[in-house]
Amino acid sequence: MSKLLPMLDPSDEIRKLYFGTNRETIDRDLSRALDLLTRMASDDERQRVAGYMHGLAELKREWKTPKKKGGRKRS
Repeated sequence: MSKLLPMLDPSDEIRKLYFGTNRETIDRDLSRALDLLTRMASDDERQRVAGYMHGLAELKREWKTPKKKGGRKRS
C-alpha cells in the first residue's frame, strides 16, 4: 500500500485524484481513493468525498466498457 502524503488531507487527495485521473490511470486512482476512504475516521469525512468517489466509479465504468465496432450489416 502506498503511504499518505503528509501535506495532503485524504479528502484533498481524493479530490485531486478525481480531477487528475484519465483513461490510463483510473484503476490506480480509484484504488488509491478507496484506500484513503477506508482510512477516514468519521462518516462526515466520508460523506464529504462521496461525490468524488461516485464520479471516479462512473468514469471507470464509462472508460472500461468495451466499445462496439461497426454496426449491423444490411441485407
